Amino acid sequence: MSLVKPYLDVPGTTIFDAEQSRKGYHLNQFCMSLMQAANRERFKANERAYLDEWPMTEAQKQAVLARDLNRCISLGGNIYFLAKIGATDGKSFQQMAGSMTGMTEEEYRDMMIHGGRSVEGNRRTGEDGDAQPQHQPQGKAGRSGQKASI
Repeated sequence: MSLVKPYLDVPGTTIFDAEQSRKGYHLNQFCMSLMQAANRERFKANERAYLDEWPMTEAQKQAVLARDLNRCISLGGNIYFLAKIGATDGKSFQQMAGSMTGMTEEEYRDMMIHGGRSVEGNRRTGEDGDAQPQHQPQGKAGRSGQKASI
């Protein structure tokens, strides 16, 4: 018997629920390990070798290596844990969030200063707001055909 999850119909949003938590447990524990300077140095010296020490899926490891935070989230990553990867790379949370939307850091900052995304058209999948999949990525970084990375 599966649970009814009406909150899964929010465009551009992955809700971090118990299922996502279970899926991403080792990914998030890897991220937390980066709180220790010695672990950050080991990761930076050989990312793949360090990741192989964790019982993560290959898809999770590839998402980390590509710094594809949206993929990490879909595989159970929690943004507050994933921020440790950005910090290890010397990136701000603003830079990371911008990369996840296809926006430049400046576009993302300006959007947030002006109140963030409108809820109009973004309450459920199938509307036509700017968070809908057909409008992603939404910034200059995404429109140029370049994959935004942190």
